[in-house]
Amino acid sequence: MTELRPVLSTDLDLICRHREAMFAEAGRDAQDIAAMGPSFRDWLEPRLRDGRYFGFIADQDGRSVGGIGLMLIEWPPHPSHPNHDSRGYVLNVFVDREQRGQGIARMLMDAADREFRRRGIPYVVLHATKAGRPLYERTGWAQTSEMAKTIRPVAE
Repeated sequence: MTELRPVLSTDLDLICRHREAMFAEAGRDAQDIAAMGPSFRDWLEPRLRDGRYFGFIADQDGRSVGGIGLMLIEWPPHPSHPNHDSRGYVLNVFVDREQRGQGIARMLMDAADREFRRRGIPYVVLHATKAGRPLYERTGWAQTSEMAKTIRPVAE
């Protein structure tokens, strides 16, 4: 049986492993993932301690098999949330390959919805992988007009 529990500060290593596996499965370059690892860990540790990074871990028979990260990000009032100066952000959604197809990701997404609702956050965003997109669409998520660009440093 799968049970969800809140993310704890002691989940630092687990969340880092999930994030690296998530990007590897999405086809990101192994060197880029390795370069991200120490910086992400340094970024995550204080946020886990003070609650700026929150979320849920899925446990089965005493073993952690998945997780979801949640954050509030400061954002100016927007037509999608005209009376709020923040929006929710979902990140690091991951389920171990052997446990996929059991509804665990759906459980994690439903828990995220409940948590954002409890916190009074009416608008939430995420970045979908190709594998995750069908689940997100089935649970009411829609594509937005967001675009991204990498700004590379100027060579000296």
